[in-house]
Amino acid sequence: MNWEVVIGLETHAQLTTASKIFSGASTRFGASPNTQVSAIDLAMPGTLPVLNKGAVERAIRFGLAVGGTIAPLSAFERKNYFYPDLPKGYQISQYVQPVVTGGGLAIVVGDKDGFVPLTRAHLEEDAGKLLHDAVAGRSGVDLNRAGTPLLEIVTEPAMRSAAEAVAYAKALHSLVRWIGICDGNMQEGSFRCDANVSVRRRGDPLGTRCEIKNLNSFRFLEKAIEFEVRRQVELIGDGGRVVQETRLFDPDRGETRPMRSKEDAQDYRYFPDPDLLPVAIAPQWIEEVRRSMPALPEALRRDFLGYGMSPYDAALLTESREKAEFFRASLAATKISQPVSLAHWVNGEMSALLNERNLDFAASPVAPRDFARLHDRVQDSTLSSKAAKEVLHAMTAGEGDPDAIIERKGLRQISDSGALEEAVREALAANPKLVEDYRAGKEKAFNALVGQVMKATKGKGNPQEVSRILRERLAS
Repeated sequence: MNWEVVIGLETHAQLTTASKIFSGASTRFGASPNTQVSAIDLAMPGTLPVLNKGAVERAIRFGLAVGGTIAPLSAFERKNYFYPDLPKGYQISQYVQPVVTGGGLAIVVGDKDGFVPLTRAHLEEDAGKLLHDAVAGRSGVDLNRAGTPLLEIVTEPAMRSAAEAVAYAKALHSLVRWIGICDGNMQEGSFRCDANVSVRRRGDPLGTRCEIKNLNSFRFLEKAIEFEVRRQVELIGDGGRVVQETRLFDPDRGETRPMRSKEDAQDYRYFPDPDLLPVAIAPQWIEEVRRSMPALPEALRRDFLGYGMSPYDAALLTESREKAEFFRASLAATKISQPVSLAHWVNGEMSALLNERNLDFAASPVAPRDFARLHDRVQDSTLSSKAAKEVLHAMTAGEGDPDAIIERKGLRQISDSGALEEAVREALAANPKLVEDYRAGKEKAFNALVGQVMKATKGKGNPQEVSRILRERLAS
């Protein structure tokens, strides 16, 4: 408890442009090695980079989404270092004048709200990829990724636990997908996090940080930070000293291990790229981008809270833009408006069914209008909740609209008081011991009687009506 953890994240989001940031080569994933590399990506003599306008526009979208400041003039530098997958011997990046500065992201950790301030978001090109298993005993390099446009998003060292870091990473992942600037595919490397972790005794200055590179899953991010915190605390506690270095996370062993010493900014010898002019971002361009922006998750969460739902349900509905839009379209199509109940169905049964099929809401086999009709049948007592789940499963399997399924399967709920009165009378007559137990104060006996009536109606009795009639008969 005497230790404080300090975490900052650097996230590389691959932008959704069809071509690279400074050349016309494709960014398509999965091509054969070294088939999507242009002379510009290799910095061949006589070639000049040309900036992809779409990459800048996506950076502006992000800046607007996080409330950052969009630079009226942004510039590119050369970040110099040698690595086998960096064909130029330098990386074109931004340092002094990034596209976006400041802003931040709201997060939810458990039942607590938080906010992570951002330092900057800058454009840069990706490097290639080393292949260590292509040929036995040798390493190869695939330069298809070289020149792929990235937006590097850097936080302040403001997070104090692995849980906060994961909550931020998930919120950022949702946001970049929401505004359409990154597909968020972590398996393909489209969204990668580097975690800067240090520890200090409470009240002390910041400790020496270690950077854990290329974490491409939320679970790995959490495990890597937790291990690194334990390692640093034990090291300092034993009289040792944390060395500033870059580390990799080994998921098989659940530990971080050294990769190389960690450089500082001056080690990269940044200088302005002589082949690229500064980028002027006019206010008119920013306004054009602003007008094209979708409603953002934070604004929708506030709207959903206004319907009376819990912060937890509102946060779940805004996990993705597709999910939020599915809910809004379903709500607009309902005849009996019950937003809180509808939210429970979207977050619960509908989400579970899609997860089972490895689908997202954009590919839902159930249209919002049909989902709304199903929900209306629950609200008007045509269906019990249990039967509605059966109907939803059938709809997901492509068996038709809800009304047709209800009729074909004979799932219409019995709410007719005459039929239920008769079923209750028979249940009471057939179960005198349960009646005696209930009147002796055993509430479980009442639930058993309800079960007997439901059994007699083959599960079609309206449970609320059954309970009401039973209590009236037992009280007489």
